[in-house]
Amino acid sequence: MVRLATICVALLAAAVGTAQAQSDLVKRGDYLVNTIMTCGNCHTPKGPPAAIAGKDFSGGLRFDEKPFDVTASNITQDKENGLGNWTDAQIKTLLRTGKRPNGVQIAEVMPTAFYGIVTERDMDAIVAYLRTIKPVANKVPDPIYKMQLPHHAFPGSEKPYTEAMMRSPVEKGFYLATIGHCMECHTPLGPRGPEFADKLGAGGFDFPGPWGVSTSRNITSSKTKGIGAWTDAEIKTAITQGKSRDGSPLKPPMGFAHYAKMTDGDLNAVVAYLRTVPAKE
Repeated sequence: MVRLATICVALLAAAVGTAQAQSDLVKRGDYLVNTIMTCGNCHTPKGPPAAIAGKDFSGGLRFDEKPFDVTASNITQDKENGLGNWTDAQIKTLLRTGKRPNGVQIAEVMPTAFYGIVTERDMDAIVAYLRTIKPVANKVPDPIYKMQLPHHAFPGSEKPYTEAMMRSPVEKGFYLATIGHCMECHTPLGPRGPEFADKLGAGGFDFPGPWGVSTSRNITSSKTKGIGAWTDAEIKTAITQGKSRDGSPLKPPMGFAHYAKMTDGDLNAVVAYLRTVPAKE
Protein backbone atom coordinates (compact mmCIF):
# COMPACT_ATOMS: atom_id res chain seq x y z
CA MET A 1 0.00 0.00 0.00
CA VAL A 2 2.81 2.40 0.90
CA ARG A 3 4.61 1.56 -2.33
CA LEU A 4 1.42 2.17 -4.37
CA ALA A 5 0.92 5.52 -2.67
CA THR A 6 4.51 6.48 -3.43
CA ILE A 7 4.04 5.60 -7.09
CA CYS A 8 0.83 7.65 -7.26
CA VAL A 9 2.53 10.66 -5.70
CA ALA A 10 5.39 10.34 -8.18
CA LEU A 11 3.01 10.14 -11.14
CA LEU A 12 1.07 13.14 -9.88
CA ALA A 13 4.27 15.13 -9.45
CA ALA A 14 5.34 14.21 -12.99
CA ALA A 15 1.96 15.27 -14.38
CA VAL A 16 2.11 18.58 -12.51
CA GLY A 17 5.66 19.12 -13.74
CA THR A 18 4.63 18.45 -17.35
CA ALA A 19 1.66 20.79 -17.09
CA GLN A 20 3.86 23.50 -15.59
CA ALA A 21 6.43 23.07 -18.37
CA GLN A 22 3.68 23.37 -21.01
CA SER A 23 2.30 26.45 -19.26
CA ASP A 24 5.75 28.02 -19.23
CA LEU A 25 6.11 27.34 -22.96
CA VAL A 26 2.77 28.98 -23.71
CA LYS A 27 3.72 32.04 -21.65
CA ARG A 28 7.03 32.34 -23.48
CA GLY A 29 5.30 31.93 -26.84
CA ASP A 30 2.70 34.54 -25.89
CA TYR A 31 5.49 36.96 -24.99
CA LEU A 32 7.41 36.42 -28.23
CA VAL A 33 4.41 36.49 -30.58
CA ASN A 34 2.87 39.56 -28.99
CA THR A 35 6.01 41.64 -28.43
CA ILE A 36 9.21 41.45 -30.45
CA MET A 37 7.81 39.30 -33.30
CA THR A 38 4.74 41.56 -33.72
CA CYS A 39 2.80 38.78 -35.46
CA GLY A 40 -0.53 40.51 -34.91
CA ASN A 41 0.77 43.59 -36.70
CA CYS A 42 0.22 41.79 -40.01
CA HIS A 43 -1.99 38.79 -39.20
CA THR A 44 -4.81 40.69 -37.45
CA PRO A 45 -7.30 42.67 -39.57
CA LYS A 46 -7.35 46.38 -38.86
CA GLY A 47 -10.28 48.78 -38.47
CA PRO A 48 -9.26 51.60 -38.78
CA PRO A 49 -7.88 52.65 -36.44
CA ALA A 50 -7.06 49.48 -34.50
CA ALA A 51 -7.48 45.73 -34.68
CA ILE A 52 -11.02 44.46 -35.26
CA ALA A 53 -12.34 43.01 -31.99
CA GLY A 54 -12.66 39.23 -31.95
CA LYS A 55 -10.67 38.77 -35.16
CA ASP A 56 -7.16 38.46 -33.69
CA PHE A 57 -4.72 36.56 -35.92
CA SER A 58 -7.42 35.67 -38.47
CA GLY A 59 -5.66 37.27 -41.44
CA GLY A 60 -4.76 40.85 -42.14
CA LEU A 61 -2.64 43.07 -44.33
CA ARG A 62 -2.46 42.75 -48.09
CA PHE A 63 0.90 43.06 -49.83
CA ASP A 64 0.53 43.70 -53.56
CA GLU A 65 4.09 43.81 -54.88
CA LYS A 66 5.58 43.15 -58.32
CA PRO A 67 6.39 39.46 -57.79
CA PHE A 68 3.33 38.61 -55.66
CA ASP A 69 -0.06 39.63 -54.31
CA VAL A 70 -0.56 38.07 -50.89
CA THR A 71 -2.59 38.65 -47.74
CA ALA A 72 -1.31 37.80 -44.28
CA SER A 73 -2.85 34.44 -43.49
CA ASN A 74 -5.23 33.20 -40.83
CA ILE A 75 -3.06 31.67 -38.09
CA THR A 76 -5.84 30.83 -35.64
CA GLN A 77 -6.78 27.22 -34.87
CA ASP A 78 -9.59 27.27 -37.44
CA LYS A 79 -9.33 23.95 -39.28
CA GLU A 80 -10.61 25.17 -42.62
CA ASN A 81 -8.91 28.53 -42.97
CA GLY A 82 -6.19 28.56 -40.29
CA LEU A 83 -3.60 26.25 -38.74
CA GLY A 84 -5.97 23.85 -37.00
CA ASN A 85 -5.07 20.93 -39.29
CA TRP A 86 -1.35 21.66 -39.43
CA THR A 87 1.08 19.54 -37.44
CA ASP A 88 3.63 21.15 -35.14
CA ALA A 89 6.36 20.07 -37.57
CA GLN A 90 4.61 21.74 -40.51
CA ILE A 91 4.29 25.03 -38.63
CA LYS A 92 7.97 24.92 -37.68
CA THR A 93 8.99 24.09 -41.25
CA LEU A 94 7.10 27.09 -42.59
CA LEU A 95 8.65 29.41 -40.00
CA ARG A 96 12.19 28.21 -40.63
CA THR A 97 12.11 27.65 -44.40
CA GLY A 98 9.05 29.44 -45.78
CA LYS A 99 7.62 26.22 -47.22
CA ARG A 100 3.96 25.36 -46.83
CA PRO A 101 2.94 21.68 -46.37
CA ASN A 102 2.23 21.48 -50.12
CA GLY A 103 5.80 22.58 -50.87
CA VAL A 104 4.92 26.10 -52.07
CA GLN A 105 7.46 28.73 -51.09
CA ILE A 106 5.69 31.72 -49.55
CA ALA A 107 6.57 35.35 -50.13
CA GLU A 108 9.26 36.60 -47.76
CA VAL A 109 7.17 39.58 -46.79
CA MET A 110 6.53 36.95 -44.11
CA PRO A 111 9.97 37.18 -42.45
CA THR A 112 10.88 33.50 -42.60
CA ALA A 113 14.34 34.64 -43.71
CA PHE A 114 14.93 35.67 -40.08
CA TYR A 115 13.40 32.73 -38.20
CA GLY A 116 16.14 30.17 -38.77
CA ILE A 117 17.83 31.63 -35.69
CA VAL A 118 14.92 30.86 -33.34
CA THR A 119 16.06 28.56 -30.53
CA GLU A 120 14.46 25.12 -30.37
CA ARG A 121 12.77 26.01 -27.07
CA ASP A 122 11.43 29.29 -28.41
CA MET A 123 10.12 27.53 -31.52
CA ASP A 124 8.30 25.03 -29.29
CA ALA A 125 6.95 27.98 -27.29
CA ILE A 126 5.67 29.80 -30.38
CA VAL A 127 3.83 26.69 -31.58
CA ALA A 128 2.46 26.01 -28.09
CA TYR A 129 1.03 29.53 -27.97
CA LEU A 130 -0.42 29.36 -31.49
CA ARG A 131 -2.33 26.25 -30.39
CA THR A 132 -4.15 28.36 -27.78
CA ILE A 133 -5.50 30.94 -30.26
CA LYS A 134 -9.23 30.41 -30.66
CA PRO A 135 -10.50 29.45 -34.15
CA VAL A 136 -11.82 32.31 -36.26
CA ALA A 137 -13.53 31.36 -39.52
CA ASN A 138 -12.06 34.04 -41.74
CA LYS A 139 -10.84 33.18 -45.24
CA VAL A 140 -8.27 35.47 -46.83
CA PRO A 141 -7.71 35.65 -50.61
CA ASP A 142 -5.47 32.98 -52.08
CA PRO A 143 -1.92 34.18 -52.77
CA ILE A 144 -0.87 35.05 -56.30
CA TYR A 145 2.78 34.41 -57.20
CA LYS A 146 4.03 35.86 -60.46
CA MET A 147 7.40 34.13 -60.28
CA GLN A 148 9.11 31.33 -58.38
CA LEU A 149 10.15 32.78 -55.04
CA PRO A 150 13.54 31.96 -53.48
CA HIS A 151 14.26 31.64 -49.76
CA HIS A 152 17.05 33.75 -48.29
CA ALA A 153 18.54 33.55 -44.82
CA PHE A 154 19.41 36.78 -43.05
CA PRO A 155 23.17 36.72 -42.32
CA GLY A 156 23.73 35.15 -38.90
CA SER A 157 20.31 33.50 -38.74
CA GLU A 158 21.10 30.38 -40.72
CA LYS A 159 20.71 27.96 -37.80
CA PRO A 160 19.03 27.96 -34.37
CA TYR A 161 20.77 29.81 -31.56
CA THR A 162 21.38 28.16 -28.23
CA GLU A 163 20.97 29.73 -24.79
CA ALA A 164 24.76 29.70 -24.44
CA MET A 165 25.03 31.92 -27.52
CA MET A 166 23.13 34.73 -25.78
CA ARG A 167 25.27 35.30 -22.71
CA SER A 168 26.17 38.87 -23.60
CA PRO A 169 23.61 41.68 -24.08
CA VAL A 170 24.86 42.27 -27.63
CA GLU A 171 24.39 38.64 -28.66
CA LYS A 172 20.98 38.53 -27.03
CA GLY A 173 20.08 41.80 -28.71
CA PHE A 174 21.09 40.44 -32.12
CA TYR A 175 18.86 37.42 -31.49
CA LEU A 176 15.89 39.55 -30.50
CA ALA A 177 16.36 42.09 -33.30
CA THR A 178 16.61 39.20 -35.76
CA ILE A 179 13.46 37.35 -34.70
CA GLY A 180 11.87 40.81 -34.62
CA HIS A 181 13.04 41.16 -38.26
CA CYS A 182 14.05 44.77 -37.60
CA MET A 183 16.44 44.86 -40.54
CA GLU A 184 13.76 43.62 -42.93
CA CYS A 185 12.20 47.08 -42.84
CA HIS A 186 15.23 49.19 -41.93
CA THR A 187 17.46 48.03 -44.81
CA PRO A 188 16.90 49.41 -48.33
CA LEU A 189 16.01 47.17 -51.25
CA GLY A 190 18.35 46.82 -54.20
CA PRO A 191 17.83 45.07 -57.56
CA ARG A 192 18.53 41.69 -55.92
CA GLY A 193 16.74 42.23 -52.64
CA PRO A 194 17.65 43.75 -49.25
CA GLU A 195 21.18 45.20 -49.25
CA PHE A 196 22.26 43.58 -45.99
CA ALA A 197 25.92 43.43 -47.00
CA ASP A 198 26.39 47.12 -47.77
CA LYS A 199 23.50 49.08 -46.25
CA LEU A 200 22.36 47.14 -43.19
CA GLY A 201 20.06 49.34 -41.13
CA ALA A 202 20.41 52.39 -43.39
CA GLY A 203 16.65 52.84 -43.76
CA GLY A 204 14.84 54.27 -46.76
CA PHE A 205 12.11 51.65 -47.17
CA ASP A 206 8.71 53.25 -47.96
CA PHE A 207 5.49 51.95 -46.36
CA PRO A 208 2.24 53.34 -47.80
CA GLY A 209 -0.89 52.89 -45.70
CA PRO A 210 -3.74 54.68 -43.90
CA TRP A 211 -1.04 56.80 -42.25
CA GLY A 212 0.15 58.11 -45.62
CA VAL A 213 3.69 57.03 -46.48
CA SER A 214 6.21 56.33 -43.77
CA THR A 215 9.87 55.76 -44.54
CA SER A 216 11.98 53.55 -42.31
CA ARG A 217 14.75 55.55 -40.69
CA ASN A 218 18.45 54.90 -40.46
CA ILE A 219 19.09 52.87 -37.28
CA THR A 220 22.83 52.48 -37.69
CA SER A 221 25.33 54.00 -35.28
CA SER A 222 25.83 57.02 -37.53
CA LYS A 223 25.72 60.15 -35.37
CA THR A 224 24.45 62.36 -38.19
CA LYS A 225 22.04 60.13 -40.14
CA GLY A 226 21.36 57.32 -37.69
CA ILE A 227 20.81 56.92 -33.95
CA GLY A 228 24.44 57.09 -32.85
CA ALA A 229 23.87 60.39 -31.04
CA TRP A 230 20.66 59.24 -29.36
CA THR A 231 20.66 58.20 -25.71
CA ASP A 232 19.53 54.72 -24.71
CA ALA A 233 16.38 56.23 -23.23
CA GLU A 234 15.59 58.06 -26.47
CA ILE A 235 15.97 54.88 -28.51
CA LYS A 236 13.73 52.93 -26.13
CA THR A 237 11.11 55.70 -26.21
CA ALA A 238 11.09 55.56 -30.02
CA ILE A 239 10.72 51.77 -29.95
CA THR A 240 8.00 51.54 -27.31
CA GLN A 241 6.13 54.84 -27.61
CA GLY A 242 6.59 55.86 -31.22
CA LYS A 243 8.19 59.19 -30.35
CA SER A 244 11.29 60.64 -31.95
CA ARG A 245 13.93 62.28 -29.77
CA ASP A 246 12.32 65.69 -30.36
CA GLY A 247 8.94 64.37 -29.21
CA SER A 248 7.36 64.22 -32.66
CA PRO A 249 5.22 61.12 -33.37
CA LEU A 250 6.56 58.33 -35.55
CA LYS A 251 4.27 56.62 -38.06
CA PRO A 252 3.20 52.97 -38.33
CA PRO A 253 3.69 50.20 -39.32
CA MET A 254 6.40 50.08 -36.62
CA GLY A 255 4.81 47.96 -33.87
CA PHE A 256 5.20 50.38 -30.96
CA ALA A 257 2.30 48.93 -28.96
CA HIS A 258 3.83 45.45 -29.18
CA TYR A 259 7.30 46.59 -28.16
CA ALA A 260 5.89 48.48 -25.18
CA LYS A 261 5.25 45.09 -23.54
CA MET A 262 8.90 43.98 -23.75
CA THR A 263 10.93 43.54 -20.59
CA ASP A 264 13.54 46.14 -19.69
CA GLY A 265 16.23 43.50 -20.04
CA ASP A 266 15.21 42.68 -23.60
CA LEU A 267 14.95 46.35 -24.58
CA ASN A 268 18.41 47.00 -23.14
CA ALA A 269 19.78 44.07 -25.14
CA VAL A 270 18.26 45.37 -28.40
CA VAL A 271 19.79 48.80 -27.78
CA ALA A 272 23.16 47.22 -27.00
CA TYR A 273 23.06 45.43 -30.35
CA LEU A 274 21.98 48.52 -32.28
CA ARG A 275 25.03 50.33 -30.89
CA THR A 276 27.18 47.84 -32.82
CA VAL A 277 25.55 48.28 -36.23
CA PRO A 278 28.17 49.96 -38.46
CA ALA A 279 27.43 53.59 -39.32
CA LYS A 280 25.91 54.17 -42.76
CA GLU A 281 25.52 57.72 -43.96
